[in-house]
Amino acid sequence: MIKKKVLKGLYCLIIFNNEDKCLKIGSLKHIFFKKGYYVYIGSAMNSLIARLKRHLSKDKKKHWHVDYFLSSKNVEIEEIFYYVGEKRLECEIAKLINGKEINSFGCSDCNCNSHLKYFNNYEDCIKSVQKAFIDLNIEYYDLNDYNNYINQN
Repeated sequence: MIKKKVLKGLYCLIIFNNEDKCLKIGSLKHIFFKKGYYVYIGSAMNSLIARLKRHLSKDKKKHWHVDYFLSSKNVEIEEIFYYVGEKRLECEIAKLINGKEINSFGCSDCNCNSHLKYFNNYEDCIKSVQKAFIDLNIEYYDLNDYNNYINQN
């Protein structure tokens, strides 16, 4: 359980796409998304809780690449893993998660190949994200912790 006010950190959204689809993502070309699970790796160095709340909302302006994906039909966030802290670890986590990269997605402000990874099954997706946090030796929270925090504040 988070016991302090959450302001900064990084997060991994576990997203289920229920159908094959091709989407125009912001300034990127059209991208084909296979049915399956995706991990989007992001950071929020000013307001982590507000950022997670925004991602979980369907009613939002499309600003980031992930907004276009999340706003499409039959796409839902199924789980969230996040780290609370000052360290900027978004790129390190992205490099450790071993799914298939969706080139140039979500990484326009860094030198990574991608901040969106594809998995064809849920278990491999979850295990890869958890292993990345463990490999960096950082404590992480999940969607249940987020919901408990929201309900208490």
